[in-house]
Amino acid sequence: MNIFRLAFELFALYLLYKLIFDFIIPVVKTTRQVKKQFGDMSAQMQEKMNQQQKTAAPGFNSTTKAAATPSGKNDDYIEFEEVK
Repeated sequence: MNIFRLAFELFALYLLYKLIFDFIIPVVKTTRQVKKQFGDMSAQMQEKMNQQQKTAAPGFNSTTKAAATPSGKNDDYIEFEEVK
């Protein structure tokens, strides 16, 4: 009976070893890598958005304010031509 118990314990240890080193560790490594890549991509997108806002915002605001506020008229009113 002792030899069967020893064989069973060795088999169980082997299965545990395979589970840890062939499944759990690769999943953890892959998860960390994906999180890092998403973080890097998010940082790049945020940096590009900040650059676009810095370059586009001053010109955009000055042209839209000048076009949207006709002289002597209310800011809430925008003129349009009715199409018949």
